[in-house]
Amino acid sequence: MNIRRLVESVRAELPAQTLARWASIFFSLSVLTFLISLAASQAFLVLAAAVYGAHLIHTKSAPEFPAVKLPLALFCLLSILSIFWAENPTVGWFAVRKLILFLILLLAINLVTSARHLKILYQALFLESALAGILASAQFVRHYRLEHALHPAHVYTYMTNDRASGFMGHWMNFGGQQMLVFIALISFLLLALRAGKIWWLAGAVVATSIILNFTRGVWLGCFIACVYLVARWRPSGLWALPVLVIAGYFASPGLIRRRLESVRHPSTDPSLALRFEMWQVGWRMIQQHPLVGVGPNNIPETYTLYLPPGEIPQVGYREHLHNDFIQLAAERGLPCLAAWVWLMAAFGWHALRVRRELIRGSIAMPQVWLLDASFACWLAFLAEGCFEFNFGTSPVLMVFLFIASTPFIVELQSRSHAT
Repeated sequence: MNIRRLVESVRAELPAQTLARWASIFFSLSVLTFLISLAASQAFLVLAAAVYGAHLIHTKSAPEFPAVKLPLALFCLLSILSIFWAENPTVGWFAVRKLILFLILLLAINLVTSARHLKILYQALFLESALAGILASAQFVRHYRLEHALHPAHVYTYMTNDRASGFMGHWMNFGGQQMLVFIALISFLLLALRAGKIWWLAGAVVATSIILNFTRGVWLGCFIACVYLVARWRPSGLWALPVLVIAGYFASPGLIRRRLESVRHPSTDPSLALRFEMWQVGWRMIQQHPLVGVGPNNIPETYTLYLPPGEIPQVGYREHLHNDFIQLAAERGLPCLAAWVWLMAAFGWHALRVRRELIRGSIAMPQVWLLDASFACWLAFLAEGCFEFNFGTSPVLMVFLFIASTPFIVELQSRSHAT
């Protein structure tokens, strides 16, 4: 009987029509595998899109489109056009396949039909993030013990060259995902009513994994987002943030302090020195190809052509330019960058717009924390994007798009309740 009630309870949160219900289930499974498996999450996303498309055909209905559809369509169009002028168009078409991920926006606002459904998805992500954090912490400890035994004089170098990655294949993917989920969790803890102790424990685990991830851009994004959330929660508490940061710095282990101190001496840090070289190369690409760039995914193929004559490229990862703005302009041209900036600005503006309407009472849903989570994640994503091409990283982009869709979900749900 209890199982039957549970099934009925879950069923009540899903769309009534059969095809739409299955599409919602597949989309939910996609969200629930964001942090576990990229292949599984994308497979469920395609299934959800196919079944939802069948639902639209069967019912002869039209979906709700997010309010960012115009800049999004322009960005996709300009991305495709830039391929035709690429040095190697073949590899450029791989970038087009990533555009399918924007279906997350469309599916989220049409298939997450209740406030409880949305909250369950977020809370499931919080728990999965904590689980990934436990795994990453274990990876860090095992790696540290190994390097301390094999290379006691160079532990820092080896620890930063191969970091904890949780369920992801790369630490940057893991760090970006943890950053976004952690910020949403902090919004839930500070701004939602009656957050239980289990969520505070989950927050501590995720925070620990982010620290041990050693990714400075992620740290920066978390800090900026937390400033915003604390300002929303209790503005008088902002004075405590610098105190906590300073106290945390002096209480941190030597590896953490050294990671922070490396920012003060960028020329001695290989990853920072390489970024400066990349950004200079990207600027030369933009100057020579301002309209269409060198082509999506063509950065590694053309990189050495834009170095100063006789200069040998630094050793390191150069598949992209570690900056969203420079990367998109160098790859796809300044018009495409402008469309992307418009798209990103629209995400932030609509999050604040829906929040303002909620506060004013025109939207009767007690979910302000979701809107603040969306805006805070937007801030963090842009901040980290100044040092990493996180917009081009599928595991991170998928989490961001789901969180960015939240204001539109809340708005649509409120309208349906009002009618």
